[in-house]
Amino acid sequence: MANDIVLKNLTKIFKKHHSEVRAVNGVSFEIKEGELFGLLGPNGAGKTTLIKCISTLLIPDGGTAIVGGCDVLKDPLGVRKKIGVLTGGERSLYWKLSALDNLKYFAALYGVPKNKVKERIEFLLELMDLKDRANENVEKFSSGMKQKLAIARALVHDPPILLIDEPTLGLDPYFARFIRQFIKEELSKKLRKTILLTTHYMDEADELCDRVAFMNRGRIDALDTPSALKKAMPQEQILELKCLGDLYKEDFVQIKESASLNISRQDGFHYVRVSTDNPEMLLSRLVELIRDRAKILSVNVTSPTLEDVFVYLTGASLKESQDE
Repeated sequence: MANDIVLKNLTKIFKKHHSEVRAVNGVSFEIKEGELFGLLGPNGAGKTTLIKCISTLLIPDGGTAIVGGCDVLKDPLGVRKKIGVLTGGERSLYWKLSALDNLKYFAALYGVPKNKVKERIEFLLELMDLKDRANENVEKFSSGMKQKLAIARALVHDPPILLIDEPTLGLDPYFARFIRQFIKEELSKKLRKTILLTTHYMDEADELCDRVAFMNRGRIDALDTPSALKKAMPQEQILELKCLGDLYKEDFVQIKESASLNISRQDGFHYVRVSTDNPEMLLSRLVELIRDRAKILSVNVTSPTLEDVFVYLTGASLKESQDE
């Protein structure tokens, strides 16, 4: 049976203060067997709720989800046998147990045959370069090592389908790069796993994914390959200004390109990005608007990114402030 994921009008509703919040609002798409599929969106878009519905941790209120041929409502146990779930953060492991004991425990939970447990665990510890630390308690591990062990846990029963939720969240650049490379080269290309990856890091999705879907306020706003989505932008260039000072999107409503304008804050600086066919002319107008509000530190002209596509489609920013 094909190891794909098929969602049709999937819906999840939460009750909040006598009102309804549709965290997942009629989502439909298909992930092909062996595909690395990215689900992108800001925090609160519904990505994690969708993952929980697909993995049987939450019961959908409407629609259907078929995972590896198994219906999440009619055959949740069948779904669980088909999937491995990897989340960002470090609380998917037992810190007071060793790496080896964690994997033994989860192998037992997943019903890995006893005559295969030792071989499977040794393979995973070797694969994740944790063999020399196998008998140490997880609480002594770095964040990167914990995430490596979490990957091993998700793979211990060799599932054909992986649900990966924010895998590089909170990791330093070195380990984040390792995790991205492992997902693409080992899990996707070599082992041919079907992978649903959620992230709000656009460069991560652009690097890894065969296709991506933009999720916002519980709905899917666009779905295609990263290259096709970027080519669909009406303007071919992005003008970026790095500024020192307070800037807000409403300061730029008078320019015609304001619909594609994105302002993000990182490391104490504001970055203004806007798509344009004429960066020189637009720059002069932006300087007029900004010079009394902030100091322009640098100017750059680039090609559109997936975040630029998302801003153009929804008006919402995917980047989050690192100062707040």
